[in-house]
Amino acid sequence: MTGSTGPLLAVAAGVALGLSLIVAIGAQNVFVLRQGLKLEHVGPVVAVCSLSDLLLIATGTAGGGVVVNRWPTALTVARLGAALFLAGYGLLAVRRALRPTGLADVATASPTSRARVLLACLAFTYLNPHVYLDTVVLLGSIAQTHGQWRWWFALGAGIGDTLWFVALGYSARLLRPVLARPGAWRVLDAAIAAVMLTLAILLLRPQ
Repeated sequence: MTGSTGPLLAVAAGVALGLSLIVAIGAQNVFVLRQGLKLEHVGPVVAVCSLSDLLLIATGTAGGGVVVNRWPTALTVARLGAALFLAGYGLLAVRRALRPTGLADVATASPTSRARVLLACLAFTYLNPHVYLDTVVLLGSIAQTHGQWRWWFALGAGIGDTLWFVALGYSARLLRPVLARPGAWRVLDAAIAAVMLTLAILLLRPQ
């Protein structure tokens, strides 16, 4: 890549790869989706997820992936902690599925404090070892292949992540008419429980 096209191609590659990694269903995406459906602290949640991924991508681009690879114990600890956290959240989703509520009940329920929601958001982000593997290790390593344009690639990856979280958080409200009935929330929470518990089991498997 040379000349004026170099940065543009690096940004485009970053956007494409960033989206391909973040769009996959995961704990973080499920959490953002549910907050979007509840219309509760969506802006701060999207901001935390986007800025966190930008920070991790920048860390990888600066060479942080090498550090992560040299400290496998840290990833093991994060993996176990994430498994416990996801299992707990999954069980809460099971309880909600067994006692479903409609949108009217959600609207009149006591809102969750912003601090509590953001704490959960940070946990879904930084307790997930796959986040580090995708952003710090994978994206960081690929960024190095772009040489002098590596930070343009990182910028593209960050843009892709941000676009996804904004779309996921703010377009979730379009599903609210579908979720007007308690039965629909039962299906949603059952799906959330399945995702969370499956991820927890996978994290506990020997690596």
